[in-house]
Amino acid sequence: MIKNLFEIELQTPTDWIWLFVGILLLLALGIQLYYLFGVYLKLLVFNKKDVKSTTDPVSVIICARNEAENLKHFLPSVLNQFYPEFEVIVVNDGSTDQTAEVLAEIKRQYPLLYVTEIEHRDDYPKGKKLAQTIGIKAAKYDQLLFTDADCEPASPNWIRQMQSNFLNQTEIVLGYAPYFPEKGLLNKWIRTDTLYIAMQYLSLAIQKKPYLGVGRNMSYRRSLFFKNKGFASHLHLVSGDDDLFINETSTAFNTAIEIHPESFTYSKPSSSWKQWTRQKRRHLTTSKVYKKSNKRRLTIELLSREAVYLLSILLLSLGFFKGYVISILFIRFISYGIIFKLVMNRLKEKKLFLLSFIYDFLWPFLGAYLIITTKHKKKPSRWK
Repeated sequence: MIKNLFEIELQTPTDWIWLFVGILLLLALGIQLYYLFGVYLKLLVFNKKDVKSTTDPVSVIICARNEAENLKHFLPSVLNQFYPEFEVIVVNDGSTDQTAEVLAEIKRQYPLLYVTEIEHRDDYPKGKKLAQTIGIKAAKYDQLLFTDADCEPASPNWIRQMQSNFLNQTEIVLGYAPYFPEKGLLNKWIRTDTLYIAMQYLSLAIQKKPYLGVGRNMSYRRSLFFKNKGFASHLHLVSGDDDLFINETSTAFNTAIEIHPESFTYSKPSSSWKQWTRQKRRHLTTSKVYKKSNKRRLTIELLSREAVYLLSILLLSLGFFKGYVISILFIRFISYGIIFKLVMNRLKEKKLFLLSFIYDFLWPFLGAYLIITTKHKKKPSRWK
């Protein structure tokens, strides 16, 4: 019976068409194995070759809009870092809650906190880029470290770990920014999505092909910002203060990554599916203007993953090459499971393994749906 599964009979011209489909499936598997073992495996074997011995001063920049509760809870962990010389700049971007009062109270306890305000105006659409630019202009130091108001560093050594990568020609450091684990499917789905994206952008950065950074935990030089004329080339887009800037300025030689557990910043995930999909749509509006090489690389991975599933389902439903198709699915399933599980362990994530297989199958289709429907959505005018 097993022998019959691997028999190939080409009796009609149509059979040759299905053989071609089978070859396409095999090609898609080959592409997937390249990404899994040729790209993502690099994250698992990554070790920093050099560590900066000096501790240059750092400016931490946080943009906040209506973040009174989060600032009260998380900002002290940023201010209490074990680092000899740093400042923390919070840009209060037109908040209408108690953000100003909370910042004033915290500033009384921490003189190294600097607060700058943007006036609230309902008739003036503002993105995060304006607040970010004001924070950067206010910074005293060249090394800038970014996070959000709802983020908490994993340790008091967060600044030290991130800053230790600024060697020689390094101008950008990409970190990992997971979400707090909570109960419920939504939390696990968001954390799986975050881990999958991190696996991609961190691995590609190691491979000298950086393309993305996450504003909850990344660092770059102030001089790089002004040399690049800030966000001028994509100022018309509300999003992109993190990923588009990194996509535009990162090179094979000026970008490093940091994945020590003490360098992570944890944050609160979206509280509803609607909020999460809105966040994903906002990201999709920027990914379409990535460099062509980056878009091509990501598209090939996504399409090959989708092809493995769709072509396998097609051939199995029609009864063609069952043994070979099952073998291909098994190889992809086992290879993906091994890599994702090891990445989970490396980045200290838990209880995402089984859900990751569902995410791996569904995301190409869900992503395509969000891309199509995003075109018909009203563009947001505010970042929060």
